[in-house]
Amino acid sequence: MAAHTITFTVNGAPETALVHSHTTLLAFLREQLGLTGTKNGCSTGECGACTVLLNGEPVNACLVLAVEIDGAELVTVEGLAHDGQLEPLQQAFIDHTGTQCGFCTPGILIAARALLNRNPDPTEAEIKDALRGNLCRCTGYMRIIDAVKDAARTGG
Repeated sequence: MAAHTITFTVNGAPETALVHSHTTLLAFLREQLGLTGTKNGCSTGECGACTVLLNGEPVNACLVLAVEIDGAELVTVEGLAHDGQLEPLQQAFIDHTGTQCGFCTPGILIAARALLNRNPDPTEAEIKDALRGNLCRCTGYMRIIDAVKDAARTGG
């Protein structure tokens, strides 16, 4: 089993780690870095619970090998809050009750953050399109969409 040394940035902090060739980014984040906000929902890239930003783009961490992040910048749900303060998008989810069980929330927040980074004033159709890879079994999505709209309105 081959191991590789990788250097990357996660949530603004530079890191170096030894990873095995077959280790997924999801397993690496959860098991080696202790970043358990990224959830393992399906392990097949279908549910979006493991969505993280890789060089600014949302990816399913279950489909990416940890060795692929060498030289990359990652943002996980833990990286959204700053100095103990929720970012406006996170606060909008609370204000609109955009969560129920919360399992899907980290992936949805990351997908929504990616959308707002590239389009600070999305239409409802654009929000739905950006979140299409994230499944939620509890909320019915409207509160999530309303939260993203509100975050966009308030500059979040």
